[in-house]
Amino acid sequence: MKKLICATAALCLSAAPAFAATKILFIGNSFTFAAHSPAMHYETDQVHDLNPPDALGRTIGGVPALFKEFTKEAGLDYDVSLETVGGKGFDFHMAEKRALLDKPWDVVVGHGFSTLDQAHPGDPALLIKSSKEMADMFHAQNPRVKFYLLATWSRADLVLGPNAPAPWKGAPIAQMGADIERGYEAAAKNAGSEVAGVIPMGLAWNTAIDQGIADGNPYDDLGASKMNLWAYDSYHASSYGYYLEAALDFGKVTGQDPMMLAAPISGRGGKDHVAEDLGISPTQQRQLLKLAHDTLAKSGQTFVAANL
Repeated sequence: MKKLICATAALCLSAAPAFAATKILFIGNSFTFAAHSPAMHYETDQVHDLNPPDALGRTIGGVPALFKEFTKEAGLDYDVSLETVGGKGFDFHMAEKRALLDKPWDVVVGHGFSTLDQAHPGDPALLIKSSKEMADMFHAQNPRVKFYLLATWSRADLVLGPNAPAPWKGAPIAQMGADIERGYEAAAKNAGSEVAGVIPMGLAWNTAIDQGIADGNPYDDLGASKMNLWAYDSYHASSYGYYLEAALDFGKVTGQDPMMLAAPISGRGGKDHVAEDLGISPTQQRQLLKLAHDTLAKSGQTFVAANL
């Protein structure tokens, strides 16, 4: 009988998983759910959309689904959830969605409204306040949670568009992204150790334009040979932009080098299939992954050895 009990116990132990998946939550709006791109409903069965399906019965994949595919390709185990509402910031999520958010996550990635404050564009005060409230909530549930803030990009419609309003109208296209980055850095500083870092999406976008990889003005006809990181509305991201966002998330959260996902120079046999699914060429894929690598490295990120 004793031998039977021992054998049964050994069998149970061998059947148990060696470790639990890392539970990650993405919080945001249309910049997370990948509006105006094929990524919006990409691989929805691989992630948990915490909001109900839309009128057509669809759930969201978005950037979280791209991130999930990257982690699978890297041999990592992440249990990915997302909570998104178009046109909203952290203050809305805290007021209206707290019941979905207030749980013991291992990692959280989030961003607020694209102008820092919808009512007061360029003013970081609301973001600073709501980021601290959100960070406090997550740390109360799990003191070891890693909460990352994603600093979003310059909106061409608010800088270069014919009806662009203050405060960025007529400024260089990079100015808005730089201002947004400063707002998120201030929010991270205010929250102290409760924020693990800022993901510099807007700065990566600016660098893509500076290096001639991406078009800096979607309103003229001069950048046809370059990637347009914006969608057709010159506001949201295109598939290129969302792919870059997911690559930055991947590098920052996992510590793995985004370049590990790149196809070889020949364009065949690459580790990542997401680029092909989104219509991104192997050359463009390498440019975007290197951009994510370089931007994170410049911000002080170090990368662990890839799980190849």
